Amino acid sequence: MERVHIVVVGCGRVGSGLAVDLAEQGHSVAILDKVARSFRRLPAAWPGTTVVGSGFDRDDLDRAGAATAEALAAVTSGDNSNILTARIARENYGISNVVARIYDPRRAEIYQRLGIPTVATVTWTIDQVLRRLLPQTVTGEWTDSTGQMVLVEHLLPEAWAGKRLDDLSLAGQASLVAVTRAGVPRLDVATVVGQEGDVLHVAVMKSAMNDLENRIATGTAATGPAEGRKRS
Repeated sequence: MERVHIVVVGCGRVGSGLAVDLAEQGHSVAILDKVARSFRRLPAAWPGTTVVGSGFDRDDLDRAGAATAEALAAVTSGDNSNILTARIARENYGISNVVARIYDPRRAEIYQRLGIPTVATVTWTIDQVLRRLLPQTVTGEWTDSTGQMVLVEHLLPEAWAGKRLDDLSLAGQASLVAVTRAGVPRLDVATVVGQEGDVLHVAVMKSAMNDLENRIATGTAATGPAEGRKRS
């Protein structure tokens, strides 16, 4: 896995846990919080950077390394602060992988349409945020009783925007099951064309996980008889 720089805004229980998990995966992490004592939640030997400041202050974000960050998570206790931070990260710093924590799930669809992935507290887990910060990684949601088949969730990369999503299936190895768009699940996957912010749900054999990850990353559609299907 490629090691990247990630900014976490908010050092509460979720932010500190997220920062620890990311650092353990080998990523460079900076965590930012208005209250210096919040950093006591981090282990003494935590290798990342701590910045006292605001997630919507450009100087503070600069000190956290936002200019070189590949991802940012806004996980403070305030919806408005998180959304503002996420928009600044996207619009001013060009950070592609941004996620904001939202306490009011009714707002989530609005922000999804602005291109900002959100996670409401009613469905909150650190694992969900990790999947949005590191969308190139295929992560299992469920495994069948044999342990051979996995249902995975994956954010749609830019390479698949405007393309038929059913084309990412691998004959006999991986099938697109559903697509979540703006918080609404869809099962009509045979005709869906990818849009930014889509979340893919794919059933895949464990032995084909790497092949699926490569297919999703490259945006290459299925071609040839080996894929076992033709277009009419």
